[in-house]
Amino acid sequence: MPAVVHFPKSAQWPHYLGAVVDIALTVRGVHVVPGCQGDVPSLPHPLGSGRTIHIVTAFNPGGREAGGRDNLRVQKELLRIVARRGLRSWPAVGRDPAGAHAEISVAVAGLSDTQARSLGRRFGQDAVFAWSSASWRLLACEDAVHDVVVGGWHASDRVRR
Repeated sequence: MPAVVHFPKSAQWPHYLGAVVDIALTVRGVHVVPGCQGDVPSLPHPLGSGRTIHIVTAFNPGGREAGGRDNLRVQKELLRIVARRGLRSWPAVGRDPAGAHAEISVAVAGLSDTQARSLGRRFGQDAVFAWSSASWRLLACEDAVHDVVVGGWHASDRVRR
């Protein structure tokens, strides 16, 4: 069970806590699942210790379902911003564990937590994920100081299709 530092009032927050993320880091992608704090990961973090990958989406701002075209349009804008900043990034998809709901995302190296939150906030997001060798964190975009949920993680190879 993750340690909850502060629980935001977003109705979507329980869904974010259980979300899994597929990241296309290489020919064989990685599937990241939240776990308990102190879990020993099954794969090493791809960037090593001390580096964080933030997972951000522009899909469904404010937790409201947007149409496919609208979601793709704002996601392309997010990708343009990441590219303009010269940040290393990889395609990603966040989803519920059953796979019933998925949102195209981007995994980004080189952002601070504050920058990742700001980027998420710019696209109307409640939260972004922060993945490091030490933890899997859920960072609320609206409060850069207190809204953090910390947990461990598990990862497995996933063949890209």
